Amino acid sequence: MKTGIHPKYQATTIQCVCGSTIETGSTKGSLKVEICSNCHPFYTGVQKVVDTAGRIEKFQRKYRPGVKS
Repeated sequence: MKTGIHPKYQATTIQCVCGSTIETGSTKGSLKVEICSNCHPFYTGVQKVVDTAGRIEKFQRKYRPGVKS
């Protein structure tokens, strides 16, 4: 491995908007994310569907004409 060409690997704190913090390692100093494993629907089991302006129905009509929502 060549010396001097790789970024420095350091301790990093990841902060989520839900308030959760995760300590890990990265080449970045600190990271802020919108969703993490503490608030992601896959991990929590709570699914929230946000349908703005009927986008789901519009998709169903356009690409799946025989399927009713």
